[in-house]
Amino acid sequence: MTEATWPPARRFDAGPWVIRDGRGGGNRVSAATARSPLSHADIARLEAEMAALGQTPQVMIREGEAGLDALLADAGYGIADPVVIYAARVATLANPPPPISAFAHWPRLAATEDIWAAGGIGPGRLLVMDRAPAPKAAIIGRTEDTPAGAAYVALDQATAMIHAIEVAPAARRKGTARNMIAAAACWASAEAADYISLVVTEANAGARALYASLGMQVVGQYHYRRK
Repeated sequence: MTEATWPPARRFDAGPWVIRDGRGGGNRVSAATARSPLSHADIARLEAEMAALGQTPQVMIREGEAGLDALLADAGYGIADPVVIYAARVATLANPPPPISAFAHWPRLAATEDIWAAGGIGPGRLLVMDRAPAPKAAIIGRTEDTPAGAAYVALDQATAMIHAIEVAPAARRKGTARNMIAAAACWASAEAADYISLVVTEANAGARALYASLGMQVVGQYHYRRK
């Protein structure tokens, strides 16, 4: 569901690998995954395919892939960006936020794009949003009558995935992210989603505390191995 709502520009099989062409859309759309058991000889194929795309060789390690993790570690690939996946029932979070504090919209507003740009979410990631099929929406958060946060949400079957949550530094710890998540859940409810989910880096203690306080539960995890 993460890939359906945050898709690469292209994906293709190369031997035992699934290769993704991210085109500047971030780790998730640029990482390879394994689709069969591997040996050291297969790593050269990975590196050649990634080089052809102009990407740093990196592999997403999912739960149950301890053997692949060890193989890449032995080949000199370091751990990067461990993440956890949170989820909750939409009904748990779909409480309308205060008036004009956050709302869903599509196409994106210029103010939403400005917030993302200030946080380093640039054109490559906007193209990922554009590639994703509908239904989808941008969420803008407002704090003290000023645009202060942005997020993106898209639906895959019965689950709405939230991506690209960004809050302006001056608006942090003021409820902006909480209001945007509520607005995303209200949008998901209107789209008949049963669950809402998001991915956050393991080290982001502040965000994780917020998601836990909202009643979201950890339902999975993964990390990358990078050359």
